Amino acid sequence: QIATACEQVKTLCAGSFLAHAPMVPVSANTGEGLQSLKEAIAHLADHVPHREGSGVMRLPVDRSFALKGFGTVVTGTMWNGALHVGDTVEIHPGKHLARVRGLQVHGQQVEMADAGQRTAVNLSGVDHADIRRGFVLAARDALDPSKLLDATMDWLDQTEIQAKRAQFLFHIGTAEIPASLKILDRGKTGSASTVRLWLAEPVLVLPGDRFVLRRPSPAQTVGGGSIVDAFPPGRLNREKTVARLQSLTGADRAKRIEILVREGSNGRRLADLVRMTGLPANEVKSLIVRNSKLAFVDAAQRAVTRAWIDQTRDRIRRWLQDFHANNPAKPGAPIALARLNVEPSLATAVFDGFSGIRMQGDVVALATHKAQVSAEDSQALLNMERTFRQAGFQPPLVSEVVRSAGAEAKRGRGLLEALIKNQKLVRVSEDLVFHADVLAHVRKSLASHKGRTFSVPQFKEWTQVSRKYAIPLLEYLDRQHVTRREGDTRIVL
Repeated sequence: QIATACEQVKTLCAGSFLAHAPMVPVSANTGEGLQSLKEAIAHLADHVPHREGSGVMRLPVDRSFALKGFGTVVTGTMWNGALHVGDTVEIHPGKHLARVRGLQVHGQQVEMADAGQRTAVNLSGVDHADIRRGFVLAARDALDPSKLLDATMDWLDQTEIQAKRAQFLFHIGTAEIPASLKILDRGKTGSASTVRLWLAEPVLVLPGDRFVLRRPSPAQTVGGGSIVDAFPPGRLNREKTVARLQSLTGADRAKRIEILVREGSNGRRLADLVRMTGLPANEVKSLIVRNSKLAFVDAAQRAVTRAWIDQTRDRIRRWLQDFHANNPAKPGAPIALARLNVEPSLATAVFDGFSGIRMQGDVVALATHKAQVSAEDSQALLNMERTFRQAGFQPPLVSEVVRSAGAEAKRGRGLLEALIKNQKLVRVSEDLVFHADVLAHVRKSLASHKGRTFSVPQFKEWTQVSRKYAIPLLEYLDRQHVTRREGDTRIVL
């Protein structure tokens, strides 16, 4: 009889994860075999791998109740991360906030609960009636629930696989949700397939989470599967969707992040990568930094591909070539235009280390570009520069210089701006321009007085400049951190 029972069990478990599990015959009447069973269970317990503790904290709720003197208490098994007394948690799918007042693990008060542990959580700020079985406690502002899921499925019976959408009950964690399922690809074996699920309610899941699918009536388990993507793009055709899911299914964490970043037109925000992978922000950032195909932009808290940077630079080079062809006399193009709709926070990733271009102030040009100036304009530039150099500390009005240079007003203004961008002249205030050599002389003169406090009259005496020009000049020097104002006096830095 024992041998027959063992054969029946082998037949039942064939093809499943229990196919090669040890069998221990036990008699409920005599107790024979109980000691061997205890030893086998102890052996298995000693060799059970520790649950992966990394990842954003998640705890699926299986019970919610009120306890006199404590208030709201929920129980469940920690799936990921760690939970501490005092933490603020988010309750999904409603995203309500609550504070952890206390924790118990197997009846013992603890300060922290870890992944894999059976945990009771005493919450403040939420009523127990607002939490039900199937909800999930998670780290604050880290994850989002979803109603559209892509997954892989293993079917117990191939006849359950239907070409059209079919209705099932979706079981994951402690949640049971009506779902509509469509086959995307039947796979190489008849019992496996890639599927898309539309859920009646949002659920908090992450890649790799396991689920069970059952028929609601008559109640029957039809198979199980694994989540591939909880936020799939909705506009891909079936062929591209299947190819994408095959890439994600075989990808490790680093490769998954690379795929997700590559899909984004401007990369992916760090917060989005956390939401889509369930990995902590510091781990995601570390994986990005170690990947030679990716770059992390601190200013934007976003990851982009090196290919995106190269393509953007090529686009800017081509644009600059056209700009120079149409504006040969200009030293360059405004950087704001050359960004070509690149987000300002991503500009550093593009322009830092950008070989083949030259940037001066807010102007950018190809390194090989030289402004083509006519003989007439060249003479006007020389006249303007000479006028400001000779004027020294008594610079003339800009309009007078433009007029005396022999250039038409609008063009003359452009020539003046060219001298400023080329750092021949320096704009001290809106209507006041000095020659760069004059300001260099001022800096040199003040350097000999470093640390000295002086007044406006003393500055006028040193430089022989009138008060009309002294005040705006000193304000400029303050902005340049050459001097610092302290009441009615200044100090040379």
